[in-house]
Amino acid sequence: MSRRTPALIAAAVLLPLALTACSSSSTTSSDGDTTATGDKAAAKSDGFPYTVKNCGVTTTFKAPPKRVVTMNQHVTEIMLELGLKKSLVGTAYLDDQVLPKYGEDYASVPVIAKEYPSYEQLLATDPDFVYGGYGSAFAAGDGRGREALKKSGIESRLNTESCTKGDQPMDTLYEEIREVGRTFGVTDRAEAWIKRAKADNATTAKKLAGLKPVSVFVYDSGDKTAFTAGGEGIGNELIERAGGTNVFADLDKPFGDAAWENVVARKPEVIVIYDYGATTVEQKKKRLLDDPALADVPAVKNKRFAVMPLSDAVLGVRVPAAVDKLAAQLHPGATTP
Repeated sequence: MSRRTPALIAAAVLLPLALTACSSSSTTSSDGDTTATGDKAAAKSDGFPYTVKNCGVTTTFKAPPKRVVTMNQHVTEIMLELGLKKSLVGTAYLDDQVLPKYGEDYASVPVIAKEYPSYEQLLATDPDFVYGGYGSAFAAGDGRGREALKKSGIESRLNTESCTKGDQPMDTLYEEIREVGRTFGVTDRAEAWIKRAKADNATTAKKLAGLKPVSVFVYDSGDKTAFTAGGEGIGNELIERAGGTNVFADLDKPFGDAAWENVVARKPEVIVIYDYGATTVEQKKKRLLDDPALADVPAVKNKRFAVMPLSDAVLGVRVPAAVDKLAAQLHPGATTP
């Protein structure tokens, strides 16, 4: 699980995205985007040069990247959702299967490593851009640090769930999609996705109106301690939007370890199991049901389990549908308005 538990990067401030052009004035649109005016009509129309600050790294793009490697499934799916398969020259590290609607496009992209590629494997694809899902994608000790890539002429982006703190993760998701869309010159596609996502979230909220939230413990993995969802990531907001309350919302990071004694003390009504990897959902259930220390936990006593693919619970395009699917498990009596 080390891919999701690197030391947190200092919190990055998601700045309003700016379009710049030499020797021109600027105007700010109603959504906060700054665009060039004056004689640089072309710069305004295609959105370049474009400067973005991502997780402490500022990059100016003169044109969209053309040769991209994605590392981690949720960022791969963001690229495919935005219709950018032709930009991908390599991908790596799936937690489970990509969504069926991406299957054909994904199959056209070379898989350069089962997990993280080495620096040499990355360079072999001749990329001009690397998009990582978790901080560990850019582990400096493995030669993949963002500074090292920059020195090789390779720009990079880290999914902002790995470096933001204290804001609303759903808004961070919208901004992630917006910034990626701007980086690749497909702003219209990004905005269309955001509009659909907001509508889907509103529909789920209507289903749950008036229902009492249930307390939820997320079991990702772990034996001596429980690796769980904390209060800073999209996983926590997903639970809240699905009509639940995360019993470890006070854990100030997206993922972290919790003592089993605290699981017992917080008495979750439902346990959400993240489904991925070699350990099956049934094996995880058995571990929980067979532990005598957990026998009096309401969720264990009543065998109330919900299941989510891990790729549903990270900052990617699956989240709005995942909220609705989890809501149906936490509140099976909820009906469509």
